[in-house]
Amino acid sequence: MLTRRMIVGLVLLMLIGIALPMFEGTALAAEGKRVAVVTPYMANATTAYVIKQFKQFAEAEGWTVAVADTAGDFGLLVSRIEDAVTQKVDAIVLGMGDPVQMTKGLKAATAAKIPVFGLDAGVTAGVLLNVTSDNADLGHKSAEELAKAIQGKGGVILFTHDPHPGVRARAVGAAETLAKYPDITILKKVHIEVPGPVENARKVMEDLLTAYPAEGAIAGIWAGWDEPAYGATQAIVKAGKGKNIKVVGIDGTDFAKAEIDKKGPFVATIEQDFDGMAKMLVGLMKDYFQGKQPEKEWYMIPGKVYPGDAK
Repeated sequence: MLTRRMIVGLVLLMLIGIALPMFEGTALAAEGKRVAVVTPYMANATTAYVIKQFKQFAEAEGWTVAVADTAGDFGLLVSRIEDAVTQKVDAIVLGMGDPVQMTKGLKAATAAKIPVFGLDAGVTAGVLLNVTSDNADLGHKSAEELAKAIQGKGGVILFTHDPHPGVRARAVGAAETLAKYPDITILKKVHIEVPGPVENARKVMEDLLTAYPAEGAIAGIWAGWDEPAYGATQAIVKAGKGKNIKVVGIDGTDFAKAEIDKKGPFVATIEQDFDGMAKMLVGLMKDYFQGKQPEKEWYMIPGKVYPGDAK
């Protein structure tokens, strides 16, 4: 006959027997995952860097990561998402690019119950969350640096790329900040092509210098990322306008910092924390694989001015 103590002991053993497999399953849930990263912008230095860092951190978790680049082709990007769905990966990561242009692929991922995460991309139906910089703040900070450099007056041209939601948000933030200066006028907003933003920006700047030949007609160039800022700088220096036109960018790339250190027309950039973005996304994905739902859709990391608070 079983005593009360024996019954309690058996019940505890049964509970432990049930709990252990569940615990083991949870601990292993994030291991061995297959992740597909799709991007239209691998030719961009910062995109390549943040994806490389994400791959490194993800592989340290025991995941397998495959990267597909479509060189600016969003139609092909949709096909690559559909390929990842067919391959039955455990998750898809959008490495920059506007998810609104990927609706067909996202619908396929949703139907297959494959989670999609954004890495400096955006959020729309079918995208669980996005880890990025506070892009509006990047725009505000960079525009403030430009306003200081041109002493709060003169004509400014914005170099943008609307297909990238982050750059689009930066341009909005920059315009808001520049509007606070009554003596600053935004002359125009110019789209910069990707791939090839340095070359395209250099050609665009050459054309602008021809279109605005008067001394002081252009006081500043605001660029939504460092590569077009660099291309504009090259054209300005070549034209001998380096003392008259100031340029700012965003990203904090090594080539931008080197150019800024020359004390020429390129006066400031805003460093993004790409390592922080990559680490945060891997952590959020790991939590998701282990059954924890994200608390929000947008996770934003601040940037810092170079030179300035980066010193």
